[in-house]
Amino acid sequence: MARDSTRSVHGTEELDKLTGSVLAPIYQTVTFGFKKADEVAKAVTGESGDFVYTRWDNPTTRILEKKLADLEGAADCAFFSSGMAAISTAVLANVKKGDHVLATRDLYGEAYRLIHDVLPGFGVSTTLVDTDDLRAMEQHVRKNTRVVYTETPTNPTLKLVDIRGAAKIARSVKAKLIVDNTFSSPIGQQPLKLGADIVVHAATKYLSGHSDVMAGAAAGRKEDIDRIRRMRKVLGGTLDPHAAFLVIRGIKTLAIRMQKHNDTAAALAAFLESHSKVKRVNYPGLESHPQHALAKRQMKGCGGMLSFELKGSIKDAMHFTESLKVATLGASLGAVETLVVQPATMTHTQLTPGDRRRTGISDTLIRVSVGIEDAEDLIDDFEQALAKVRVGPA
Repeated sequence: MARDSTRSVHGTEELDKLTGSVLAPIYQTVTFGFKKADEVAKAVTGESGDFVYTRWDNPTTRILEKKLADLEGAADCAFFSSGMAAISTAVLANVKKGDHVLATRDLYGEAYRLIHDVLPGFGVSTTLVDTDDLRAMEQHVRKNTRVVYTETPTNPTLKLVDIRGAAKIARSVKAKLIVDNTFSSPIGQQPLKLGADIVVHAATKYLSGHSDVMAGAAAGRKEDIDRIRRMRKVLGGTLDPHAAFLVIRGIKTLAIRMQKHNDTAAALAAFLESHSKVKRVNYPGLESHPQHALAKRQMKGCGGMLSFELKGSIKDAMHFTESLKVATLGASLGAVETLVVQPATMTHTQLTPGDRRRTGISDTLIRVSVGIEDAEDLIDDFEQALAKVRVGPA
């Protein structure tokens, strides 16, 4: 089997049959015509595999879907117009009124809102448990649990879920284990091989890697993705062909980018851990991380995401982020440039202050998406910004 970089570049792609183009053509069209009426019915039912309408499927998007399926070790994949479109469609395709969803508490803000606020309005009960507590997951799973939903590593505290353990719990009640693999990417972790049923991505992040396209994905067994595709037709969140082309472009450098992200994040995490103004650092690659051993078992690299808690007040944390010169204060993650945010004031405002505290999101927690800049320059930048912080009362 080809290795990560070779598969990222070539994957399942072939030369374009019409022109020999090395790159996937952009089929920028809404509809596909037919010369014979009996061909239409076969295309609509899926019997022929012909394309009908881009909200259903598009050749450029299918090239991308096969490429990610190959990287994730999945039978099939469906792409969406955003990460949340992928997450919400994957969840909604597997639940109905009267069902139960078990999820980890430590979630991205909008995913938390979907599970905590939206699903109960449709008659789906939900329970949130601590990410790193399999016993709590086992205690709260029910006979009518249809989805177990997790992130690992989690956003923004970088906690890990034992995927094999969670899969065993989900299987005990015939629920689908859905794992958000955004932070790790298929280069760093393959949840399907560890027992997950469906893996989802905010492909806006590492898969694209250049802060220039919104996209999401779900990958898994064919029957699971077929069900998600049917729901995608209804909800309408299909990725457009030009965006699909951009994600294909991004994936070609995924493996080499992830190596750089890993190396630089590890160096920055070690620097921050030794700094007197830093209370704690959350990065699975550090031996001090409580789940470091689990990270070594189920990950091939600890990724480019870390967070740290600054000593002092929320104003001290704000002053730090404003003092950075190489890193940028801004939402999103997983791109070539380093981005920092304060989750309490940006990405996780949907959570109540109490819920943020329970998940370890303090007012001085700073999430860092480490880019591909030189590690020495990033460390120098963080060092000068920390020097400008006069730590006030906590």
